[in-house]
Amino acid sequence: MNTFGIVGATGAVGVEALQVLEKRNLPLKKLRLFSSARSAGKIMKYKGEDVVVEELKEDSFAGVDMAIFSAGGDVSRKFATIAAAAGCIVIDNSSAFRMDPTVPLVIPEINADALKGHKNIVANPNCTTIVALMALYPLHKAFGVKRVFASSYQAVSGTGAQAVMELEREVGQVVRGESVTIEVYPKQIAFNVLPHVDVFLENGYTKEEMKMENEGKKIMSHPSFKASVTCVRVPVYRAHAVAVSAEFEKPITPDAARAVLSKALGIKVVDDPSKNVYPTPLEVSGKDDCEVGRIRIDCAFDNGLSFWVVGDQLLKGAALNAIQIAERLLA
Repeated sequence: MNTFGIVGATGAVGVEALQVLEKRNLPLKKLRLFSSARSAGKIMKYKGEDVVVEELKEDSFAGVDMAIFSAGGDVSRKFATIAAAAGCIVIDNSSAFRMDPTVPLVIPEINADALKGHKNIVANPNCTTIVALMALYPLHKAFGVKRVFASSYQAVSGTGAQAVMELEREVGQVVRGESVTIEVYPKQIAFNVLPHVDVFLENGYTKEEMKMENEGKKIMSHPSFKASVTCVRVPVYRAHAVAVSAEFEKPITPDAARAVLSKALGIKVVDDPSKNVYPTPLEVSGKDDCEVGRIRIDCAFDNGLSFWVVGDQLLKGAALNAIQIAERLLA
């Protein structure tokens, strides 16, 4: 590969993608970084070298072989097809193309085969969906998942850098006894939890909550899969957690589940509650693998299992998954 691009290079996921790219040492001859006009001209480092961020324009993709898009749905809808037409393979982190039947929606450990026949655009799934499916899919292969009830505990960095600063500011204001200023979220996030991630739909769920069912069906090639999800924003800086109760076609036990998960790629079993061993966002932050614990029989289902899975949403939930897709495409 001659030239690799990152669109939205100065954002949280873009910065993470740059670090993952360097760490995993993809074979590229040139790196180009793109952003809005506001951030153009900024200097970023790659392998010790300065790279100047360019303003994203319609003619930016001449000679770019592959690019990660991490600048939001509006930018992807405008520029991804332009890039694809110029011969650039786009790995898109937004929701713009995820449910397009002509666009592969890929978690490499689960459905890398879906990359065959791509039309120069590949979609990266939702971060919470990725974290949940990293544990759920190996169990589905072994036992056949029918439906899940899940609650997510989502870090503020999933909203972006402004949300991280809002949490920091609000914590300081509360500690100092000052009135709290709210800008990013509809309510105070410090010392609080908000059952509100993304916009509400007519069915009472949010867009984020519907992604696990809709994207899960596509990724697992499982059209009858059902998921009832409540997504919650919590005052945590980084890494999402998901509590999952799943019903399966076949009988399942915690030991059988652990045996399956211990052999699965990209997921680590961290499960000994009697010794306070279970994953938390603080401990999983910065790690490539997702971690699963609190594995137990679900009392509400005949063939049920409950578990708790945590993943760094900036890494496996976004940047790392996108780079892994790039690696598979290059292979």
